[in-house]
Amino acid sequence: MPTVTPPWSYTLQLPHDLRAPRIARVTLRAVLGEHGLGELVPAAELVAAELLANAQLHTAGPYALRLRAVEPGRLRLGVWDTDPRVPAGFADGAPLDVPPDDSESGRGLPLVRAYASAWGAGVVGGGKLVWAECG
Repeated sequence: MPTVTPPWSYTLQLPHDLRAPRIARVTLRAVLGEHGLGELVPAAELVAAELLANAQLHTAGPYALRLRAVEPGRLRLGVWDTDPRVPAGFADGAPLDVPPDDSESGRGLPLVRAYASAWGAGVVGGGKLVWAECG
């Protein structure tokens, strides 16, 4: 009889603290390593870093990193924060504005969409959840 791995999920609650995104990325690497998904680390870490940075920069409250196996070899990661405003173009798949070459910001969500196989966002729990899938 084949062994079936049950689905798993983790949620890391984070304070609004400049150290929180790094702590979340370290946790992400540990979770993926423990589940034999080390090959997802580069893309998942980049996606998580962008979503976590947005939560840190654009909100004043706490936020959370959510990790969930959606099927073997596939990860859905999400960042929940206290601001219910969904980034323009992210949830509905509309084109995102690409910033000018000399801009110091505005590249995060286009990077997420480039490295993720699926993405979305929605209003939930008094804030929003922005998510992306890797794998």
